Amino acid sequence: MKKVVKKVDPRQRRLKRTRRHLIKLGVRRLCVYRTNGHIYAQVFSETGAEVLAQASSLEDELQTQGKALKSGKIGMAKVVGQRVAERALKKGISKVAFDRAGYQYHGRVKALAEGAREAGLAF
Repeated sequence: MKKVVKKVDPRQRRLKRTRRHLIKLGVRRLCVYRTNGHIYAQVFSETGAEVLAQASSLEDELQTQGKALKSGKIGMAKVVGQRVAERALKKGISKVAFDRAGYQYHGRVKALAEGAREAGLAF
């Protein structure tokens, strides 16, 4: 019988490698998840057990802001980055590590990071 070798998704491989390193460092992390239609951002505690702040493009308030920008998904990602940074700063979190979850630092992921930096989050 032949052995069935299951390929691991390259993004999942990069995600696990990066996340393992960030958890070992013991820093708070800004984690990004994106789908074809939406983008989500969460700030996790040092252990990764608790969500300290979060924002997503599904929120009603952000939907109206994003449509007013007329810049599509990239504009929405920037607004989500600004919102998650504002919520993190309210809780006294000013420095995080950026966990892009294996995605390229390009397009919506880059826009979210730039929006968070503009709002005052350091990473």
